[in-house]
Amino acid sequence: MKTKIAVLVSGGGTNLQALIDAQGGVLQSGEITLVVSNNAGAYALERAKKAGIPTAVVLKKECGSQEAFEEKLKALLTQHGIEVIILAGFMTILTENFTRCYPQRILNVHPSLIPSFCGAGFYGLRVHQAALDYGVKVTGATVHFVNEIPDGGQIIAQKAVEILPGDTPETLQRRVMEQAEWILLPQAAEQVCAHLQTL
Repeated sequence: MKTKIAVLVSGGGTNLQALIDAQGGVLQSGEITLVVSNNAGAYALERAKKAGIPTAVVLKKECGSQEAFEEKLKALLTQHGIEVIILAGFMTILTENFTRCYPQRILNVHPSLIPSFCGAGFYGLRVHQAALDYGVKVTGATVHFVNEIPDGGQIIAQKAVEILPGDTPETLQRRVMEQAEWILLPQAAEQVCAHLQTL
């Protein structure tokens, strides 16, 4: 039996696509059986539908509070028998009430080499802008377990990416995705799913 994975998304779903493409290849021990978005217009939902993966939308404003939102999310994951959760551009910080229910089972990919340029407020292009502003010569991506501290969980894998002269946040973001995020995330997902099967 493959480990059941839910991918949580908010936007375009490029990391979701990397995971979908890795199924049966790099990702052997796990299978994406649910894609959940907190944005009804997320293109990631279309990617999931094209791949024949069930989708769901949970909107915080409809739930009325963070707590109700997380409860609804938990109920959905339980209903689908989800064992591993992957945050792929999920733009909502999950509280300890949620994360403690899934210890060492929630993965996130962050577009820098943690502990640099991470934590509250560091997401999307802001991360790459910060790296360029600081003048670092190397950045990259980190896949880590999620706990109640933003970008604070144990690191699973990292991959460095060179910063080139003339880089903009956009060109750097693209290179970090192609050279690090899309490679690391399926590998880390496989590692975690394979490990769970030995327990």
